[in-house]
Amino acid sequence: MRNHHMLRQRNNRLGVTAAIAGILLVATGCANGSGTPGATAEAPSTTSADANGRVAVSYKGGISVLDANTLETVKAFDSEEFTRLNAAGDGRHVFVTTTAGFQLLDMAEPELTDLVVDATAPGHVVRHAGNTVLFDDGTGTTTILKSKDLTNLNGALPEAQTYKAESAHHGVSIVLEDGTLLTTSGDKTSRSGAVALEAHEDHWHSIAESKECPGIHGEGTASDEAVVFGCEDGALLYHHGKFEKFTAPDKYGRMGNAFVSETSPIVVGDYKNDPDAEGYLLNSVALIDTEKNSYNVVKLPDTVNYTFRDVARGPGDLAYILSTNGSIHVLDPKDGKIVNEFPVIGAWEGPAEWQDAHPAITVNGDTAYITEPATSTIHSVDLTTGKITASKKMDAVPNEIAINVRAH
Repeated sequence: MRNHHMLRQRNNRLGVTAAIAGILLVATGCANGSGTPGATAEAPSTTSADANGRVAVSYKGGISVLDANTLETVKAFDSEEFTRLNAAGDGRHVFVTTTAGFQLLDMAEPELTDLVVDATAPGHVVRHAGNTVLFDDGTGTTTILKSKDLTNLNGALPEAQTYKAESAHHGVSIVLEDGTLLTTSGDKTSRSGAVALEAHEDHWHSIAESKECPGIHGEGTASDEAVVFGCEDGALLYHHGKFEKFTAPDKYGRMGNAFVSETSPIVVGDYKNDPDAEGYLLNSVALIDTEKNSYNVVKLPDTVNYTFRDVARGPGDLAYILSTNGSIHVLDPKDGKIVNEFPVIGAWEGPAEWQDAHPAITVNGDTAYITEPATSTIHSVDLTTGKITASKKMDAVPNEIAINVRAH
């Protein structure tokens, strides 16, 4: 089924309603705080970001666009009380989750545009293979945008391809180089696995499926397009056209987020083995080698405690973990050993709720950008030396942070 929606001249919103298992080509159109933690995406390009190098930071009631080198505020915008920030993959834009949907922030102008992809509960945004893929938890709708088409919009969003799951759920989708759509399965009460689909003229055709991933959450793509999803009892791999389940060593061994480099076969996942544990701090990681098909859990030193916002991949395909002791701990995914430590911020405690402002790290090339809510400060760090290259105090408490990366 193919439908076409005309541009709404005043609201400039892109409708994304589609029939179940249908394809919807949305004609040019113009831009919940209920998103949940751990949107994952491909690693940023190691080349300089476009839009003159900009960083977006959200805070209660607003968003600031900062210069990536000096961390000076270029422009600030009023927004909702809680928003999430997701790079769009074109090197210029960031999608901001609002109660209306995915609103586009132009980092080059900069401008918080009125271009919105409608969503009742905007969730994960994934960048890969030249596509930026949005998932609406409220309807189960996946919206697929060509990242290059987002670069110059001229007041309207480009055409989009969509898929609607059988049931709405908190999910995530990714499109591979060959056009295969990988998307999660579930409903409002539970999630069970994922399905691989290929597009036909009037429908999506299932080519592989797995129901062995309870509580499936998040995704990450390693080298050779090996895609890993997190499960409550391990992880699920999709590689070379088929799914494979990795079982955690604990009866409950939840991985919710995958931290990846597209030049490394090893995925670093957050790991929790106590379903009744209070708070959001973690002290172990899952290491999944997609070449050797191995899955291991490594307990970190007692000084290394982190949340889903505190892990990123960077130089040397290493993992950089911002711990509650205020340091970045450098982990080698090949053996799970901590190989370096860079003190950056003051010691901090885990959040009472995941939405609460707490330190976060994001990486572009050799540079990490770190929020320090306790002092309302943003820092940049050279990850090759551990040196703090800039620090800037903001007028508001920083929450989420995103950089304008161009996806491969």
